[in-house]
Amino acid sequence: MKSTLFLLYCLLCTFGAQKSQAQTLLWYEKPASIWEEALPIGNGRLGAMVFGQTSKERIQLNEDSLWPGGPDDWGLAEGKPEDLEFIRQLILQGENKKADSLLVAKFSRKSITRSHQTLGDLWLDLGHEQVSNYKRELDLDRALVKVSYKVDGYDFFQKVFSSATDQAIVIRLESKHPKGINGKIRLSRPEDDGYPTVTVQTTSNQTLQMDGEITQRRGQIDSKPYPILHGVKFQTIAFIENVSGKTFQKGDHIEVEGVEVITIKLLTNTSYYHHDFHRKTQEQLQNIKHQTFEELEQRHIKDYQSLFHRVKFALEDPNPLDIPTDARIQAVKEGKTDLYLESLLFDFGRYLLISSSRPGTLPANLQGLWNRHIEAPWNADYHLNINLQMNYWPAEVSNLSEVHEPLFDYMDQLILSGKKTAQGTYGMRGAALAHGSDIWHMTFLQAAQAYWGSWLGAGGWMMQHFWERYLFTKDNGFLEKRFLPAMEEVAAFYLDWLVPYPEDGKWVSSPSTSPENSFINTKGESVASTMGAAMDQQIIAEVFDNYIKACEILDKNPPLLAEVKEKRKNLRSGLRIGKDGRLLEWDQEYEEPEKGHRHMSHLYAFHPGSAITKSKTPELFDAVKNTLDYRLAHGGAGTGWSRAWLINFAARLQDGEMAHEHVKKLIEISLYPNLFDAHPPFQIDGNFGYTAGVAEMLLQSHDGIIHILPAIPKEWKSGSITGLKARGNYTLELYWADGKLISASIFSALGGTAKVKYKDTLMEVELGKGEKFEFEIQ
Repeated sequence: MKSTLFLLYCLLCTFGAQKSQAQTLLWYEKPASIWEEALPIGNGRLGAMVFGQTSKERIQLNEDSLWPGGPDDWGLAEGKPEDLEFIRQLILQGENKKADSLLVAKFSRKSITRSHQTLGDLWLDLGHEQVSNYKRELDLDRALVKVSYKVDGYDFFQKVFSSATDQAIVIRLESKHPKGINGKIRLSRPEDDGYPTVTVQTTSNQTLQMDGEITQRRGQIDSKPYPILHGVKFQTIAFIENVSGKTFQKGDHIEVEGVEVITIKLLTNTSYYHHDFHRKTQEQLQNIKHQTFEELEQRHIKDYQSLFHRVKFALEDPNPLDIPTDARIQAVKEGKTDLYLESLLFDFGRYLLISSSRPGTLPANLQGLWNRHIEAPWNADYHLNINLQMNYWPAEVSNLSEVHEPLFDYMDQLILSGKKTAQGTYGMRGAALAHGSDIWHMTFLQAAQAYWGSWLGAGGWMMQHFWERYLFTKDNGFLEKRFLPAMEEVAAFYLDWLVPYPEDGKWVSSPSTSPENSFINTKGESVASTMGAAMDQQIIAEVFDNYIKACEILDKNPPLLAEVKEKRKNLRSGLRIGKDGRLLEWDQEYEEPEKGHRHMSHLYAFHPGSAITKSKTPELFDAVKNTLDYRLAHGGAGTGWSRAWLINFAARLQDGEMAHEHVKKLIEISLYPNLFDAHPPFQIDGNFGYTAGVAEMLLQSHDGIIHILPAIPKEWKSGSITGLKARGNYTLELYWADGKLISASIFSALGGTAKVKYKDTLMEVELGKGEKFEFEIQ
């Protein structure tokens, strides 16, 4: 029996290795005709979308700090503590609609529109009109875009990558044509409402330079300055090297003639990161000026694979591997199941997170890093009522703790801003964080309508990421130096924010909303503000519980602790079941104007929280299922992030078939040809939420037990996943065939006792530090 199992194990290992190599490739038989077909590259800070056009190649450029304005452009909202008290009294009197209006009038800055912006475009005017044997691909295994075709029967090759090691985008063009490469190399940037935004010049036969400053002349802004005529300054340099042939300096572009190989080294720096950003660009250029393309490529691949290779996922799929990616998506739209595409999309999410979030950069925004606009949809900013959080759901479980760092760095600054808002606006301790922010860390409300922008649960939800980092790593240093100081500010604000609920005197958030949703009050009005909406109560309970746990772990007794414990005891529960068996979303059982609403905020304690579990709270677990069934029966869930959240919900329900249904649905209705998430328009959170959801189907550890393959669907008959992390700093490898686990291993970085469960079998595994235990499934 053991020899048979060992043979199966070897076969699965071989299968997994073969599949992981094949399944990390997106490829197409034609150039991108629109932005949503172009292929993304990025090093965390500097990115591009590669179109692969043959006549006039467009490489659309991005840098994560390109924002208009500055940190001191706007002050706080005009509201004061006495205004807040009046709003609370209106809610007590049943005047919710008046409370909504006053909340916006006094405590919101209405619609402040500052947008992340494109860096511009690099154009390669090659003039290749009639081509054959065209292929365009994104190699996720090496983070490279490659384009190949024939011109007059001669081979042409293009390769592009963005190096984190050398902080440069590197492009190589190679032609086998006897006439070589001929054409122009240009840089440009869109105008801002008709006004030029950059100056472009050539400084030598090899150097293009673009200088500019981010402005924003249009938008709905409720206070001066308007238009925004200042912002982050930047400089971009494209250094061009040629083999044979010539390059010529021609005003604002460089012409190439008869060149066999061109290498373009493109660098960008901004005033956000560097006071003397011009000098920084020159330093970086000197560092790579004499490096060969092969040397730069090798360093890039080594750095990238140190992250990407940590996890490998493969599903056995009978579909041929020679089908272009866009054709695979179309086949799913026509009703086919594509397991290869399902696993590819999982890897694509990891690729995007590595490419848009690295230590020292800004966190991935609403579009990750990739944005072609001066005025982006929803500003490509930071939405904290699920979107920014979802971006980082895959970070810890997919073994990418390092890429989580920009979120913590950003939060540190956001809390400093939130302290000013809490004290200056509300007269309270701690830090108040609203549902949205930007590069300048604003924390005032931005709502033109109360239902979508008057939510103050963001701080607590963001603190969950600090806590999850600790749970996955068990790093007490992080807990003490990063988690506790931030959590004390968030907890202090909620302590002051809470008020007694009139019916039972228990503590509730007020005013309180459920993100982007409304209810029908006793007057028949569609309103948002109430006392103690379920999500707020769940988040505040989690904040207090995790603060108490952290103090216990660190053996600390700060002054705030006793107050937190006391209010936690008398906090009104956000886990209440209605007459129809569903979890209540608000403090009472109100009618809902939109029964299939895309936000399922009142299920926070189930996912991404962990207060509701199948074993510990079975009645609440069933209420979650009833809630989801009701929402779906009324057209609930939609595209993008909402569908991705449903994958995660279904996985937590341990319902593999339901999870897989939403996996297929997301591919069917929520993907652009380049696999970007189609909300529409593009939002990257759906990509990250999908990757997290697939991981949740394969491994769960939120309830103190490591669940192996808890929600695997029947169609995932055979496969493997290696490198996934479980809380407690455990790393697992899983292999299954015919729907059954055949081999597994668990590695402990720290040592300890791991509780591991597969189906109905629960076992305890004692592990020493750095020890690996292999299961042999009989």
